[in-house]
Amino acid sequence: MWQRRETASAASRGSSSGEASEMPSNGVEIRTNVRLGNPRRSSYVWLALLLIITYSCSSIYNYQFQNMPMPLTSEQAGKRGFSEIDAFKHVKALTEFGPHPVGSDALHGALQYVLTASQTIKKTAHWEVDVEVDLFHAKSGVNRLVSGLFMGKSLVYSDLSHVVVRILPKYVSEAREHSILVSSHIDTVFSTEGAGDCSSCVGVMLELARGISQWAHGLKRGVIFLFNTGEEEGLDGAHSFITQHPWSSTVRMAIDLEAMGIGGMSSIFQAGPDPWAIEKFALAAKYPSGQTIAQDLFTSGVIKSATDFQVYKEVAGLSGLDFAYVDNTAVYHTKNDKLELLKKGSLQHLGENMLAFLLHIGASADFPVGNATESEDDISNNNAIYFDILGTYMVVYRQKLANMLHNSVIMQSLLIWTTSLVMGGKPAMASLALSCLSIVLMMFFSLSFVFLVAFILPLICSSPVPYVSSPWLVIGLFGAPAFLGAFTGQHIGYLLLTIYLSNVHSKRRQLPAIIQAEITKLEAERWLYKGGSFVWLILLTLGNYFKIGSSYLALVWLVSPTFAYGFFEATLTPSRLPKPLKLVTLLIGLAIPFLFSAGNFIRLAATVVGSMVRLERNPGSTPEWLGNFLLGAFIAVTLCLTLMYLLSYVHLSEAKRGIILATLVLFGLSLAIVSSGVVPPFSEDTARAVNVVHVVDATSQNPTSYVSLFSTTPGKLNKEAEQIDEGFVCGRDQTVDFVTFLVKYGCRTNNDATSGWIESDIPTLNVNSDTKGNGRTSQVSINTKGSVRWVLAINTEEIEDFELKDAENSEELISVDKKTDVDDWHIIQFSGGKNAPTIFDLNLYWKSDSTKTTGKANSPLLKLRTDVNRITPITERVLSKLPRWCSLFGKSTSPHTLAFLKNLPVHF
Repeated sequence: MWQRRETASAASRGSSSGEASEMPSNGVEIRTNVRLGNPRRSSYVWLALLLIITYSCSSIYNYQFQNMPMPLTSEQAGKRGFSEIDAFKHVKALTEFGPHPVGSDALHGALQYVLTASQTIKKTAHWEVDVEVDLFHAKSGVNRLVSGLFMGKSLVYSDLSHVVVRILPKYVSEAREHSILVSSHIDTVFSTEGAGDCSSCVGVMLELARGISQWAHGLKRGVIFLFNTGEEEGLDGAHSFITQHPWSSTVRMAIDLEAMGIGGMSSIFQAGPDPWAIEKFALAAKYPSGQTIAQDLFTSGVIKSATDFQVYKEVAGLSGLDFAYVDNTAVYHTKNDKLELLKKGSLQHLGENMLAFLLHIGASADFPVGNATESEDDISNNNAIYFDILGTYMVVYRQKLANMLHNSVIMQSLLIWTTSLVMGGKPAMASLALSCLSIVLMMFFSLSFVFLVAFILPLICSSPVPYVSSPWLVIGLFGAPAFLGAFTGQHIGYLLLTIYLSNVHSKRRQLPAIIQAEITKLEAERWLYKGGSFVWLILLTLGNYFKIGSSYLALVWLVSPTFAYGFFEATLTPSRLPKPLKLVTLLIGLAIPFLFSAGNFIRLAATVVGSMVRLERNPGSTPEWLGNFLLGAFIAVTLCLTLMYLLSYVHLSEAKRGIILATLVLFGLSLAIVSSGVVPPFSEDTARAVNVVHVVDATSQNPTSYVSLFSTTPGKLNKEAEQIDEGFVCGRDQTVDFVTFLVKYGCRTNNDATSGWIESDIPTLNVNSDTKGNGRTSQVSINTKGSVRWVLAINTEEIEDFELKDAENSEELISVDKKTDVDDWHIIQFSGGKNAPTIFDLNLYWKSDSTKTTGKANSPLLKLRTDVNRITPITERVLSKLPRWCSLFGKSTSPHTLAFLKNLPVHF
């Protein structure tokens, strides 16, 4: 072989170009131009680039989700506009009632306030508009949902009242038969005044009703505003309206307003099944906000929650929209859901969007029929995929179009990849496999590093979740190790690629060693970039197959970087040697993907951080590190998928050491902050969720009583128990079965536990008859002793079916029919007003093979818990000493501050 001197000289100098030639045995000289460019990218350029990307992501998030409109006064909004100042007055008035759960005097006061405000709207309405106000008292009923959070339960309600306002154009007769329902709830859980959930929604609705009452003469549809009660106890208010109110038959579309936090932008997180509503909203809304990815997460069950919208869809067969505030989600159902934390502009944002939307669809000539039946395929193809761009524009298209678009991109991509692999042969296939392996290694190392951090944090910090009050800490605690793991994994993949490609090139072409090494590195860099594109193609294919709406993100992350690569980097000349990837390819290729997804990923991470305060549905049932790992895994997977293209550039740069050092410093500082306690894990405004329950356990012959302290937030309670100083003993031996959940770790004290209740408060389960004929039937009398909030678990291993009646007036509450169960228990969850029944007859129909439990004489057949919203002396002392960083937490399944437990064994 013969080489030109200048080529070798250029190679030895590290030149960016040169020429090599070789003389094969046939004596014909072959020359190859070598133009490599300079792959040594400056560390300062990379530092600036990373800072720009970080700043851009933050700016996108702030503009998309934190850029609130200016609150308007009534004078600025005008008679027909929306005024946040006026809506805020309603919110303030409702929060002044304090916590107002179902059955409380405070709820009666809040209901009367809404009724008075509605009657004022009626008096001031436009003269061509009819406003009807109805204080609706619902009869007893039962709500059984077939999916979601309340599956396997019978949600029984009684003595509920709602305010219903119907606004109609006076001279359009058909408007009375075609109405739009706007719904939210007045009631709160017992632990909060509910400024966000959902007094803010009620305030917006009252101001909307006032505005609509000035516009409705130009509408073709009626608008019904439902201010319901009982939502927090199991969506009871919505169910009672849909099944009992005469106006419900006129509803053709339902819009639900909710909150899982306080303030911020109210976004759509459920839409459909008919896409008509979301399509019209996208046209009319001034500040559209909504993401299909939130709907995918909610409907998948990842988010353990339910709203009235489920009743409207599942029971009434209606389509529509579901809105929610999700900012500062850590305050959800705690004392910190308070007026002071309601961000200015939040009410204006939702109010202006809703007013424009209602006026638009109210005047529309076309209107959905409401509960028309469609095949599953038709519903699936008509599902809407929607997302907003920076909160200023909303994109909506149907699944049918998405299928066509995705299939087209997938087929073209597969064609390009097939052609490329066929032309490249075995080396190309192996290189693709190794580039995909590098991504697997990214995931492995990134998840491994965050798991290590998740495991360590509970050991060195005062709380397993030390970042709740300061969410920015997760950047250093989980973002840094996830980034470092991703870089480590990809760099290992890069080294494997260079080894393989070096072997391939050594057999193909004889070039100077230095040039061959550089060519290998450049080609490896390109394969890493292309490997990212291939992974997004796989994700798009899977998402398209399963018809996941948020697959549009995979489409964006595939098409934009691939197009940039094809435009700036691709060549049709196979003999041309690779050059360093251009920075413009990266910037143009990633601009659109980051624009579409940066804000969403940050918001999802913030939501996950806030949800840590209520992670454990059964306190003490999960390892302390699990919540950290779930958060870290989300961050790790997100970083790996979004940084695959970016990191492929780093391996040839001079910035590797600087990036690794900066990442380690960031992680070290964050770890030092949380381990030293400089930043506390909780604060007065972002509190740890706890429950203090005075328990009277009458499951045995001799009742015992104690106070139970437990938390849905991971971590021990020793510090809290020590500060309370009431003799609490903490551990996993202090378990309590509250029927709807089990406390596996908690604290307990017997101090002064016998005062504040009397024996006549204890509920009773008495067997009136037990017939063992062809089919065994038992009748049990239940007396809740004045409690109008109780739960009863029925052992479905023994019981085939049952019926429940109000013993006082023989009204059937639950009939005999097929019922679902969860873990061999069916739960009856009862909630009602002060006049709700308290004595019931339960008829049990046993399974024919129920004798299989003969050996389980002490197994419970029925488990009953009754709740009383009463503060006993010991509970009052504990609550007064509760640390400021703690707050009572309420939900539909949690007990009030006084609970009685009673069982009936299988062999009674």
